[in-house]
Amino acid sequence: MGGVDCDCPWSAQKGLAVAQELRETVRTVRVGHTPDMDDAFMFYGIASGAVALEGFQFEHVIEDIQALNRRAIDAELDMTAISAAAYPSVSKRYWIVSVGSSVGQGYGPMVISPTPKSPEDLGGLRVAVPGLDTTASLLLRLAIPQCVPVEMPFDQIPKAVLAAQVDAGLVIHEWQLTYRDAGLLPVLDLGLWWQQRMKLPLPLGVNVIKRSLGREAAQRLVGVLRESVLYAFSHQEQSLAYAMRYGRGIDATRARQFIGMYVNEETLTFSGHCREALRMLFTQGYEAGLIPKVPRLSVIAPTKDR
Repeated sequence: MGGVDCDCPWSAQKGLAVAQELRETVRTVRVGHTPDMDDAFMFYGIASGAVALEGFQFEHVIEDIQALNRRAIDAELDMTAISAAAYPSVSKRYWIVSVGSSVGQGYGPMVISPTPKSPEDLGGLRVAVPGLDTTASLLLRLAIPQCVPVEMPFDQIPKAVLAAQVDAGLVIHEWQLTYRDAGLLPVLDLGLWWQQRMKLPLPLGVNVIKRSLGREAAQRLVGVLRESVLYAFSHQEQSLAYAMRYGRGIDATRARQFIGMYVNEETLTFSGHCREALRMLFTQGYEAGLIPKVPRLSVIAPTKDR
């Protein structure tokens, strides 16, 4: 049988041309998140390749939250986690993303000490904080305005407190659950302090996305993140196992507890109560001279068909 000349549309040559065109239309975006279990859990669907990326290619930038705050201030990243308290400084360049917030419900960053102390005892004393731009630091200065914040990496704070390099420390992430294991004592739970005063949830971290991407592209990216969170919720064992890579030795029980604390209904909804709390946080910070302005909350959500 003789050969046949194929002029079909999916010849090898045309297939290569289509593949090249697709590569050229894929848009690379730099996305920042922290090396912590709650962020890892939320990004599992993306990291595992389980969700469609909608024409995007992700370049992950994984750094602690203070480093991401500074990158956002310099507008280095397309989408990133930041401290809620840092949003006033970046609001001209970024929208708040309706997905991926870390919100406490009567719990939050913990002030700890090697010896029994009350919040009033910390007036004039040095307290280690995980970055001056963090929500934790803002809350501390609202609750104990006479203390002296000392900035240092979050994972070095317990050791610094135990070594008496500072008088007390402000711990975040899994240290909220494990500080007693190191022989440290609670002074003040800033999440509980906030709830008792404001009767509102506590938005600690939010995701933001660059306005310069354009609304349509931003909505698609937010949709990808939402699908990733939904995938993690529906595949919890796999997502937990992935997140524990960032748990710094924490056991599975506490890992599940921590993720449940900060990946909750607010992570997907960013409710009216959460927005009210964010406005209140900004107002309190501005009135205390701790943040530059009370920004308008510009929130972007996925397209309606998601």
